[in-house]
Amino acid sequence: MISIENISKSFGGQTLFENAGFRINPRERVGLVGRNGHGKTTLFKMIVGGQSPDSGNIIIPKNYRIGYVQQHLTFSEETVLREGMRGLPRAERDHHWEVEKILMGLGFSETDMTRHPSEFSGGYQVRLNLAKILVSQPDLLLLDEPTNYLDITSIRWIERFLRAWPRELMLITHDRGFMDKVITHTVGIHRQKIRKIEGDTGKYYAQMAQDEEIYEKTRLNDERKRKEIELFISRFRAKARLANMVQSRVKTLDKMEKKDKLAHLKNLDFSFRTKPFKGKNVMAVRDLSFSHDDKKTLISDLNFSVGPRERICIIGKNGKGKTTLLRLLAGSLEAQTGEIVYNPNITRGVYEQTNIQSLVESRTVAEEILYSDEAVDQQIARNIAGAMMFEGDAALKKVSVLSGGEKSRVMLGKLLATPANLLLLDEPTNHLDMESCDALLGAIDNFDGVVIMVTHNEMFLHALAQRLIVFQNDKVYAFEGSYSHFLEKGGWQEEGATGEPAAADNTPETNDDNADAASPKLGKKEMRRLRSEIIKERARVLKPIEKGLAAAENEIDACEKKLEQLNEEMLKASQNQDGPKITELSQVIHTCQSTIDERFEDMETLTEQLEEKGAVFEERLAKLEATGGV
Repeated sequence: MISIENISKSFGGQTLFENAGFRINPRERVGLVGRNGHGKTTLFKMIVGGQSPDSGNIIIPKNYRIGYVQQHLTFSEETVLREGMRGLPRAERDHHWEVEKILMGLGFSETDMTRHPSEFSGGYQVRLNLAKILVSQPDLLLLDEPTNYLDITSIRWIERFLRAWPRELMLITHDRGFMDKVITHTVGIHRQKIRKIEGDTGKYYAQMAQDEEIYEKTRLNDERKRKEIELFISRFRAKARLANMVQSRVKTLDKMEKKDKLAHLKNLDFSFRTKPFKGKNVMAVRDLSFSHDDKKTLISDLNFSVGPRERICIIGKNGKGKTTLLRLLAGSLEAQTGEIVYNPNITRGVYEQTNIQSLVESRTVAEEILYSDEAVDQQIARNIAGAMMFEGDAALKKVSVLSGGEKSRVMLGKLLATPANLLLLDEPTNHLDMESCDALLGAIDNFDGVVIMVTHNEMFLHALAQRLIVFQNDKVYAFEGSYSHFLEKGGWQEEGATGEPAAADNTPETNDDNADAASPKLGKKEMRRLRSEIIKERARVLKPIEKGLAAAENEIDACEKKLEQLNEEMLKASQNQDGPKITELSQVIHTCQSTIDERFEDMETLTEQLEEKGAVFEERLAKLEATGGV
């Protein structure tokens, strides 16, 4: 167990944490969420001792081993397998089969095992570092964006591996779908505080939104009460017979805690500019083939056509040709055989992984956006920079000082600068935080043109893909259907070749997962019946709570309206110096205010019940869908 107690950390003028803390208990798998630049990676570095908090303590048990993938890539062995074996515990240094299983799960082939690590790309070298940590069996595994260099089959493999992880885990990832499938708890960095809840990111964000809504209602209610008390004191301070009442209110005012208005947290808020398109055919790919320098053919005899407003996702393992296909469609590569025919009214907007390197380090954010298109002026550039969360002086930052996530936002800003009716996007979610990924998903969904996208993010695939271009088994083909349909029709046939992750012990959770995998799939009719029963039961259980919430809210509204009327009557009574009426009204106002306070407490309790009971039914529905193979 790790205990983080009252830590504070600042860099320059920015405070990341202030008297924040939480615990990681045995066997918990914790997802760490928060906006880019708010301290997630810094927290990891403090846990491993790379940085120290300004105040507070991080308490780690003696002999507790922490595994953290280092960013620097240094290898001392002659082969991938031998390098991977360096991560094995001392007592298991000859267990090469454990290393082989994990390396294959991360996308290495049998022939790769004997190759030198330096022969591989940076992405595969990061995978090798990850494999060394996984085989070391640490007590706490820290993973910072582990999916950035993985393809879908490797992501699905490591997801199963981590679900079977028998010790503690902390995970940072922009891929919310991946995180929610792995974690048991969510820890969020929000407004310099750290909060931990049991459940996935959806439950965490819902809870945070509810807490802030209650805080704001309470703050406004307290502010109203404060003004009423101040008004009473100012009006009746000179009245000797009301001295006791005035003094009582002065004491009440002194005891009242003044709540500050919550600072507005800006989210990425944008939409792609669409150039009108009225044709029936956007483009056609005919007998397209391509290979690099007479090496193995990446694309062979590919055919597909694209109609207006289609969403097509390109999927497959790394190195198979996905980015090459996107570059062919973008016109930055020329087809060797076949052709790509565009409607003459098509305007392309392109986002490539390598385009971040094309940014000019000496330019500012605003200048990069300004120079992206001749139709963009200074004001448009600053407006787009603001939409990308570079407001005010932040738009004058040099590209050279930006983080990877900030550079990705600049690239999106450049893409926004020119109207288009065809977007070609290559892994646009890399380096974005969850909030930015959500904004991007919404912007793509609302775009009134065609989107063709390379992505390994299964949440995006499920939400957007209407058709697929699939690289699998050394072939590429068009799949006419959604990603769910693709999985139902056989899905990732290559997954079996990567091996299954083995849990270190037979935990109850692991046994449940295995039972789910082995159980027969339910028929559609039985699925509908069982789903209907769960939904009916959910309505029966949650409806009284929802009614209670509505009743409490209605009573609060009624009491607040009554308070306005009572305050007017109090004003008249004070002007008429009607002492008995003032006393009577004061009692009624106090009763009304007490009722409001009680109903707010009721709402908080009922909301917690609604979240907890609702989560139980969501889990039952999710398990039912998993059983039915949905």
